[in-house]
Amino acid sequence: MGDPWQCTTVLSGEQRLEVLNLLNRTEAELGREAMDEGRRRIVVHGWPGEHWLRYQNGTLVQFAVVNGVKHVTVEMCGGGFDAELLAAVLKGHESVDWWTRGLNRADRGDPIRTLQLLGLRLPVPAVDVPEGAVLRNFEPGRDEEAWLAQNNAAFADHPEQGAWSRVDLDERTNEPWFDPSGFLLLEIDGKFAASCWTKVHELHPDRFGEIYVVSVDPAFQGRGLGTVMVTQGLAALRKKGVGEAVLFVDESNAGARKLYESLGFQLRREDRLLRFTR
Repeated sequence: MGDPWQCTTVLSGEQRLEVLNLLNRTEAELGREAMDEGRRRIVVHGWPGEHWLRYQNGTLVQFAVVNGVKHVTVEMCGGGFDAELLAAVLKGHESVDWWTRGLNRADRGDPIRTLQLLGLRLPVPAVDVPEGAVLRNFEPGRDEEAWLAQNNAAFADHPEQGAWSRVDLDERTNEPWFDPSGFLLLEIDGKFAASCWTKVHELHPDRFGEIYVVSVDPAFQGRGLGTVMVTQGLAALRKKGVGEAVLFVDESNAGARKLYESLGFQLRREDRLLRFTR
């Protein structure tokens, strides 16, 4: 089981390397990400946070990150659940939201969200861009503010993507994986109507692609632009030699799920967010 959980707000240089090694080993064992990209980024950049570590015979065997303000969110490396860690976190927070990934389950907690990972094999025929519209690549230094306005309008009610700031965007566009050639923008009458941001997981053994963010401005919805952007994004991934693509979608988003299923996406995994209170 290991020693008791310990908490630190800043990882030392040695601890940071220990955590990264644990994340990498776990990803190799599971064949998938060990932790949400945003929480992994906290470790990669050595940012302060609420870091929980558990050692056994001097070796780091478990790690978790707690982040957020109103309802703090917990995720363990590997996406599991630990009752002792929950008890420790609840001493400092009245309410805790906990992600369990894939087959990992908790025997209690109130389910508040289910996130589905969908995937499909490429190629997929691309739907043509509407007449008069312009499809082009995102240009760093030019398009940030206009894209943020379009994206935040499209995700106004989304718990994670509806309030992105310039800092949030810059953090991601400054990552080594960022490639503007995979970030597609659709302009209609000089306005950003829709976008599709793709990502290639270059370091994964299977080198798969991801529809990272796709959105349609509310003023342009109902015109089939979601299908246009997803298929154009998949075509961009295929041009990079990618053979499989994935995306995440909320189980409750029936419209998006219907769109993705019509294109051939199939369920690969379900992640659940559970809420615990004192």
